[in-house]
Amino acid sequence: MAAFDFALEISALRSTFQSIRQVSNVDELRQEVSELTEEASAPNLWDDPDAAQKVTSKLSHKQTTLERLEKFESRIDDVELLAEMAGDESDADTLEEAVREVATLKRELSVLEISTLLSGEYDERDAVVTIRAGAGGVDAADFAEMLMRMYLRWAEAKDFGREVLDTSYAEEAGLKSATFQISAPYAYGQLSVEAGTHRLVRISPFDNQGRRQTSFAAVEVVPLIETTDHIDIDENDLRIDVYRSSGPGGQSVNTTDSAVRITHLPTGTVVSMQNEKSQIQNRAAAMRVLQSRLLELKRREEEAQKKDLAGDIKASWGDQMRSYVTHPYQMVKDLRTEYEVNNPSAVFDGDLDGFIEAGIRWRKEQQQAAQSA
Repeated sequence: MAAFDFALEISALRSTFQSIRQVSNVDELRQEVSELTEEASAPNLWDDPDAAQKVTSKLSHKQTTLERLEKFESRIDDVELLAEMAGDESDADTLEEAVREVATLKRELSVLEISTLLSGEYDERDAVVTIRAGAGGVDAADFAEMLMRMYLRWAEAKDFGREVLDTSYAEEAGLKSATFQISAPYAYGQLSVEAGTHRLVRISPFDNQGRRQTSFAAVEVVPLIETTDHIDIDENDLRIDVYRSSGPGGQSVNTTDSAVRITHLPTGTVVSMQNEKSQIQNRAAAMRVLQSRLLELKRREEEAQKKDLAGDIKASWGDQMRSYVTHPYQMVKDLRTEYEVNNPSAVFDGDLDGFIEAGIRWRKEQQQAAQSA
């Protein structure tokens, strides 16, 4: 315990906290909380349950962040005093408690720091995630299903809202593609760093000879559109097809032509929905996802224009952003951030925070490098 340098640790905590406080703009955060509190107190708030849920969820997130910021400095003072008392009285138990509290503060500070990095235009939005099986045959389809389960388990552990919007099942096993929505403040900001090509290396459970197989899946993440967004879509630019749902289902899900496929002809963007019971519900859900994708397409075009003006800046995500290996060794490694762990089972069970935090920091570094250039 003598090797633990409290002075150094507490000094580092104070330095990091002051940086976070400056970036967070506490006065502006207080104003946002005040405005959201007023909105949440409106007598007709719950006339629109979806809008009300967004307001209360955002208010809760902002309040939590504000409370952490306002209380953090005093907590650092408290642990410093605790360490001094323990040292003066040679109290090993109190000293141990102080060490544990420093570790807790470091973890919480890391979470606060990540939240300050989520300042993109759409970072606060819900996320719409689409996973598509790539090269690798049945193993790729199985991998796509494993990834969907991974993200849903990650969201479940955080008590985030989860809704599967569309699933297209492969013939033998797994998924050709799936689209689902994760609802929580900053869901898009967090999950957007997961976009890209994922690679799995393992002994294939579908190979009779037990050979090693490499398979790929693509992850797309877009922010959910809101009523205030302006994405004009000309009905003449749409081709709408209806068909019978496939895969597991019940009641009227796969006995009527309730599934909907919308093609946006100018961009070639295709959205399919089949998980709702009626054609009207599927069409409405498909239009929301189409608008989200077109919004993201517009954002990417604007970013591309900025990069052209700034010159050739190497800040691309790359095709293969993460590898999951279960044979001949155990490892999951992000190829952009170099972050890695040796427990693929835990990662596939939703333990993604380390990868997401590293991705958010990496993205911020890339943005800063681009601005400097």
